[in-house]
Amino acid sequence: MLLTLARGGSVSALFLCVVVISFIHITYAEDPYRFFNWNVTYGDIYPLGVRQTGILINGQFPGPDIHSVTNDNLIINVFNSLDEPFLLSWNGIQERRNSFEDGVFGTTCPIPPGKNFTYILQVKDQIGSFYYFPSLSLHKAAGGFGGIRILSRPRIPVPFPDPDGDYTLLIGDWYKSNHTTLKAHLDRGKKLPIPDGVLINGRGPNGVSFNVEQGKTYRLRISNVGLEHSLNFRIQNHRLKLVEVEGTHTLQTSYSSLDVHVGQSYSILVTADQPAQDYYIVASTRFTSKVITTTGVLRYSNSQGPVSGPPPGGPTIQIDWSLNQARSIRTNLTASGPRPNPQGSYHYGLINTTKTIILSSSAGQVNGKQRYAINSVSYVAPDTPLKLADYFKISGVFRVGSISERPTGGGIYLDTSVLQADYRSFVEIVFQNDEVIVQSYHLDGYSFFVVGMDGGQWRPDNRKQYNLRDAVARCTTQVYPKSWTAIYVALDNVGMWNLRSEFWARQYLGQQFYLRVYTTSTSIRDEFPIPKNALLCGKASGRHTRPL
Repeated sequence: MLLTLARGGSVSALFLCVVVISFIHITYAEDPYRFFNWNVTYGDIYPLGVRQTGILINGQFPGPDIHSVTNDNLIINVFNSLDEPFLLSWNGIQERRNSFEDGVFGTTCPIPPGKNFTYILQVKDQIGSFYYFPSLSLHKAAGGFGGIRILSRPRIPVPFPDPDGDYTLLIGDWYKSNHTTLKAHLDRGKKLPIPDGVLINGRGPNGVSFNVEQGKTYRLRISNVGLEHSLNFRIQNHRLKLVEVEGTHTLQTSYSSLDVHVGQSYSILVTADQPAQDYYIVASTRFTSKVITTTGVLRYSNSQGPVSGPPPGGPTIQIDWSLNQARSIRTNLTASGPRPNPQGSYHYGLINTTKTIILSSSAGQVNGKQRYAINSVSYVAPDTPLKLADYFKISGVFRVGSISERPTGGGIYLDTSVLQADYRSFVEIVFQNDEVIVQSYHLDGYSFFVVGMDGGQWRPDNRKQYNLRDAVARCTTQVYPKSWTAIYVALDNVGMWNLRSEFWARQYLGQQFYLRVYTTSTSIRDEFPIPKNALLCGKASGRHTRPL
């Protein structure tokens, strides 16, 4: 087999040559290749002081960062040394014309135990801060995640000087229970309990430090990789200058603290402009009855003393504070993005929308077990990835239109929900949240404009308050309790794309669906053919991809 690899072994020169040649159809010869060889294993971890079974990548928890530049080709060979199937997904990487590589079960067959799979990705026309994570089951509760950074090409201007250092901070809520225990809890129809703590880069309170030199400025790339909770991030006595959100350069607004909702990524600049000592870095839960806090340390190289006093407090349950901050995050219209032209040259506010989709979540019992739904449909995964069923024209796997474009008002029911939309349409999506929790939604394959958010029920009149000039473009957005959030998205990426709750228990129990962006064209200008090394499973087993 082309992709057979000895456990822990290195990729052979022949293998690399075959991979590069085989996948030339989805890449550009002038763009560099970066090769990664990852072994996924179980291992003992102690993030909150007790032993747990973690998921490690090359022995690391969290996993290694991916460093890349716009348009780089990433060849990531993943060997699964677990005793269960495994997949990695790439939060925010758009997989242009290539949803086969998205790494969720609706698009990609899992890597069997003891086998490997090579992802072929291109970070086409992207910059910014993102992360990867394990997408199956409750693996995300055990680790297997890491940061992704995409730098601008050398001649593309960046709207701030090169920082003196660049750090990844992966923050998130955490359970002391193993992921298998959490999964069994959900499978029994129960809700997850309150998390046991919050981690920064896989460490509990005061478990991580970042070294800085007085007078210098540092970039921190912050991603909330947790399972459920929004977190407030702050650094004692330091201002946080926001510069980038999930691939968009923003107006450079300074904040005392920043709400990072689950699944979201931000880049901030922090200048070490305070007296030389150590300072608390703090991440604490938002909108919870019990505030869970963790700390790290910002350590000046010429520090005259340790952290002092209690960690600085932050907002707790205040919705308006968070809503106003979210509205203040706007696109820097004059800055370049991945290309030289200014981000503001795309006038999304002048484009007529072709369709309005309204999505409403709900929670309830089905057959005596807890389930979650969008527009009354609680997603059930078939045995065959939807994208493979679509490609091979396998019937009986999914049905287009199995979820309504508007809330039905009916009770929750189970189905494999797929919503179809036309390629190159320009769509308005409204997330209506009638529940009493803050929600967070992510759309694979796309960046969308967050044009509005407010309390109450969305009405067409609310369009009058939309930001049609400099709304931030991102891939994950929050929806406040009893509120709505509206986005505009240009459906310019053919494929089968997962739209999901980033609350992982809700996603696992049905709060997701797939958006089939469809065209009758079979041109590779619109969509790449199935990868030659694609794993085949379910009803697609025994079929053939393409000759090598």
